[in-house]
Amino acid sequence: MKAPGLRRRLVCFLYEGVLLFGVVMVTGLIYAGITQQRNALVGKTGLQVTLFIVLGAYFVGFWASVGQTLPMQIWHIKLVDRDGGPVSVARASARYVLAWLWFVPALAAVHFSGLENASATFAAMAAGVLVYAALGRLRPDRQYWHDAACGTRLVNMPARPPRPAQGAPAAPPGP
Repeated sequence: MKAPGLRRRLVCFLYEGVLLFGVVMVTGLIYAGITQQRNALVGKTGLQVTLFIVLGAYFVGFWASVGQTLPMQIWHIKLVDRDGGPVSVARASARYVLAWLWFVPALAAVHFSGLENASATFAAMAAGVLVYAALGRLRPDRQYWHDAACGTRLVNMPARPPRPAQGAPAAPPGP
């Protein structure tokens, strides 16, 4: 199966970010309640570790069970292993860890440059994501580098035809 187009994968990536905003907010609220956190800088490392684990459980759980997160289902993209079969928990876990390559170089650049304000971080992250996504075009199979390293692939899934409403007559067969 052919890899989904870069634009479709990036739109799915953005949709995933919108959905994960809620997951991160709820996790942060629960963490703050449990730890009695009153200041965002107190317990920051613990919150980051907690978020890493919660996000890992989200991605690994969906990838290993159905091969798709909700945004991937909507955009008809599926994660499979190199042979087209389901992804194991070990491969999904490795992919989750290596997928941080999308962000680590940009975050390191911001940190070491000393420009740790929100606009510099956003600009570096946006540039880093676009560069990393574009690097996939260097591969003949158009897969991302972390997928190649983990033995996974993103593939197009055919759209399912809509189901007829209950009680509605079935559509006549096509020509």
